[in-house]
Amino acid sequence: MSNRLIETIAGAAVIAVAVGFAAYSYSRAGINTVEGYEIMASFNRIDGLVVGNDVRVSGVKIGTVTAQELDPDTYMAVVKMSVRSDLALPLDSSAKIASDGLLGGKFVALEPGGDIDMIEAGGEIEFTQGSVNLEDIIGQVIYSSTNSDN
Repeated sequence: MSNRLIETIAGAAVIAVAVGFAAYSYSRAGINTVEGYEIMASFNRIDGLVVGNDVRVSGVKIGTVTAQELDPDTYMAVVKMSVRSDLALPLDSSAKIASDGLLGGKFVALEPGGDIDMIEAGGEIEFTQGSVNLEDIIGQVIYSSTNSDN
């Protein structure tokens, strides 16, 4: 009887420590969403991009991907993102799906333009570049190297 009580208390302590560690890790990771105004962009591919991924300018997180959907008319992936309200992006800004390295996650990289007019809340970034499919590139390299040997 006393062994079960000790095991139960030890199990509860382990669970409490695990929950505490998870909460601490979440708070220190900086993965919370950025509050601000919403903009959107349409891409031909968004492979690997998920809701909650970063939106960055010059490598600095300025927003969060809040939603993604398929436009049934154009078959383009529409990505909605929340951007810090203290930042104004010029109308001719561009967006691309970038990667955090070879095995890293995806994020939206914004490149501010030079227009004097700014994107309004709910506006759209016109100039976009979708994600690059690594498997396709590797396949092309392998295919081209086998064809050059013939």
